[in-house]
Amino acid sequence: MKLTIVGCSGSFPGPSGPSSCYLFEADGFRLLVDFGNGSLGALQRHVSPFEVDAICLSHLHADHCLDMCGYHVVRSYGPGAPYPRLPVYAPSMAAPRLNAAYGMPHEPKMENAFDFTALSPGTYDIGPFQVTAALMNHPVETYGFRVAHNGRSVTYSADTAECDELIGLAADTDLLLCEASFLDEPGNPPGLHLTGRQAAEHAAKAGAGKLVLTHLVPWHDERRVRADADRGGYSGEIELARSGAVYDLG
Repeated sequence: MKLTIVGCSGSFPGPSGPSSCYLFEADGFRLLVDFGNGSLGALQRHVSPFEVDAICLSHLHADHCLDMCGYHVVRSYGPGAPYPRLPVYAPSMAAPRLNAAYGMPHEPKMENAFDFTALSPGTYDIGPFQVTAALMNHPVETYGFRVAHNGRSVTYSADTAECDELIGLAADTDLLLCEASFLDEPGNPPGLHLTGRQAAEHAAKAGAGKLVLTHLVPWHDERRVRADADRGGYSGEIELARSGAVYDLG
């Protein structure tokens, strides 16, 4: 299983890469997890947009799903169109939310290009992957994902505040891809995001093999986010996510 970080910027694209988008590959199958603004362009550095086999969307904030609109154009009008409808696993209101964002009522709807499955907590067989979804602590319906293949796993927090469900989802995972949107300082809004320290605390409690901090907001100093994580009591390896980084889990 190979993970490529297409985009990892929190809230909006940053100068070094787009918003959240992660490419999982195994046995020739390509699963995209989240498709935030700016990520469609960066995705094409790694695979053709016609080679994606399925998509999982954690939630319907723009920095996690908005490039579905551009991808709808790709699937609807590309040189091989009409393409088979692509499986999309997403929160229940994904189709109307994305149709509204596309804003073209006389064009084909999102459902013409995508076959939407409404997520609920549980495990889904998606190509060669077993994808387990669990609800996270965020103001809108949001799912974290554990993507497993051949005994190895990556757990993705999506957007969340402190959350026992994330610890359970990530139990003994090989790599925890965990958001760290806030600096560790007073006054952060409750029930929204994690700090680097809190991400490390979750990794320690879950027994994760490696922690990669993601959803890095461009106006923060990433060195502070990384330093915050060192105070979380996690003894494993910690990295900051980078657009274009590749993790080969065998």
